[in-house]
Amino acid sequence: MMLSAALSTSSSTKPPYAIITNHLYKTPPPFTTTLFQSHSPLPSSSIPIAAPIRASYSSDYESSSSSSSSSSPAKALRRLLESPGLHQGPACFDALSAKLVQSASFQFCFTSGFSISAARLGLPDTGFISYGEMLDQGSQITEAVSIPVIGDGDNGYGNAMNVKRTVKGYIKAGFAGIIIEDQVSPKACGHTRGRKVVSREEAVMRIKAAVDARKESGSDIVIVARTDSRQALSFDESIWRSKAFSDAGADVLFIDALASKEEMEQFCRISPIVPKMANMLEGGGKTPILSPLELENIGYKLVAYPLSLMGVSIRAMQDALAAIKGGRIPSPGSMPSFEELQEILGFNSYYEEEKRYITKENALYSEGASSKDFTMRERDEDDKEQRSQSLQEPVVEVLTPEVYSEFGAGSSADPFSGIWSRKLRVKIIGRDGSEKLDVRIPAGFLDGITNIVPALGGINIKELMDDAALEVGGKLLLDFNDARGDRIQVFLE
Repeated sequence: MMLSAALSTSSSTKPPYAIITNHLYKTPPPFTTTLFQSHSPLPSSSIPIAAPIRASYSSDYESSSSSSSSSSPAKALRRLLESPGLHQGPACFDALSAKLVQSASFQFCFTSGFSISAARLGLPDTGFISYGEMLDQGSQITEAVSIPVIGDGDNGYGNAMNVKRTVKGYIKAGFAGIIIEDQVSPKACGHTRGRKVVSREEAVMRIKAAVDARKESGSDIVIVARTDSRQALSFDESIWRSKAFSDAGADVLFIDALASKEEMEQFCRISPIVPKMANMLEGGGKTPILSPLELENIGYKLVAYPLSLMGVSIRAMQDALAAIKGGRIPSPGSMPSFEELQEILGFNSYYEEEKRYITKENALYSEGASSKDFTMRERDEDDKEQRSQSLQEPVVEVLTPEVYSEFGAGSSADPFSGIWSRKLRVKIIGRDGSEKLDVRIPAGFLDGITNIVPALGGINIKELMDDAALEVGGKLLLDFNDARGDRIQVFLE
C-alpha cells in the first residue's frame, strides 16, 4: 500500500508545510484545475516567434513594455503549453547563448544548472553553485531575450521556506517557469551516480510551497515539478511522486533519467491533462534519445536539450586552442567573421540607435564616423578605391636588407638570379585530409615563412636551402606533423 504525503486543507493563514495527515488532495487546487483547460488551444500562428538576433535597445524595450500589461513571459509560456505539438527548448548558460537560441527561432529555452556551474565556476554540477549565483546568471539571461525562459531552480536550495524564496526570486528575475526537484543537498546532475532524494512528504511540500509563493506574488510562473527518484529509488516511486506533484498544483511534470521508451510512455499516461517534459541528455545519458516526432507521439509537450550548446562550445574552444598552440589561428570556416560577430553582439544596432541622441558637440564627428565605419562593407569600399588608384600609380617593389642574399641576390650582373628566381611553397594538409594552405613566396624572404606558419619558427631554413639551392627542379625541404596533427610541407621550387 502506498502511503500518501499530506497537505493541509486548513484555512489558516499560515502556509500548510507541516505534515498533519497522510491524505493528499484528491483533485488539484481550484486554480490548477483550469490551468490547461480554461482556454482553447491557440493556433500555432499565435505563438510569438523569436525575431532575428539584434541588440536594439530601444526596440527591445519598447516591444516588451508595450505588451507588458497584456502579456508576460509566463503567459507566453502557457500559450505555448496550450498549443499543439511538441516544443523544443535548448538549454542556455549565459546571455549570449540565450540570444543565439532566440536568433535560431526557438520559442523558449531553459537554463541549465550543469552548464551554468561549468561556465560560471568551472566546477561540476555537484551542488557548488548557489541560489544567488543562479539568480544573477538568470537575470542576465532573461534581460537579454524576449522569449520565455524556464529556470533551473535545483532543489529550491533548502526546505519549503527556501523554495518559496527561490520561486519569488525567479519571478522577479523575469523567468517564465521554474524547475523544482526532490534531490537532497548537495544535489547533482540527475544522470550521475549516487543520486538521493528527500522523503515523499518533503518532496510534495516543496511543490506546495512553490505554488503558494506564486499565489502570494500574484504571478503565473509555470512550476515544473521534477523527481529524480527513478534512479535513486525506483520507477514506481517516480510515478507515485509525479501524481502527487500534479495533485499539489504542478503545471508540468518531469521524471529525470527514465531508462527506456516504455517507461517514458507509461509516464505520459498519468495525469493526462498535465503536460510532460522530456530531457534528451546528449552524449550518453540514461534516457534514450528520441526524435521530436517520437516524443510527441508518446505524449510529451516539452523537451530540453541540456548540453548541446555547452558541449559544442567546449569542443570548439579546444580545437581553437590547439590551432593557436600549433602556430595558426582557427580556420575561417570554424568561426564567424568580425562583421558577423558585430551583428550578433549588436554593435550595428547600437550605432544606429546612438544617432538618436546626438549632441551639437559630437555632431561633426558623427557626420564623419558612422556605424558603417566599423563594418566590412566600409573596408570593401576602401579596398575598391585603393585598387582604382593602384591602376594609375606605378608599382614599386622594395627589397629590404633583411633578406637571404646568397646565390645571386645583390649580384651586379644579375640581381634577380639564383635564389631570387626560386620560390618556397608551403602546404598544410589537415588531419582530416583537407587542404588548409598552399602558398608560394619568394625564396629570398625567409622571414615571410614564419609570418605565414609560425610553427616553422626555430627551423634553420637557410641551411636547408643551401643544400638544395643548386639543384635543378623542386625539392622537398620539410615534411612533418605539428602538435595539432596537421601535415606541414615546405618545397623549394
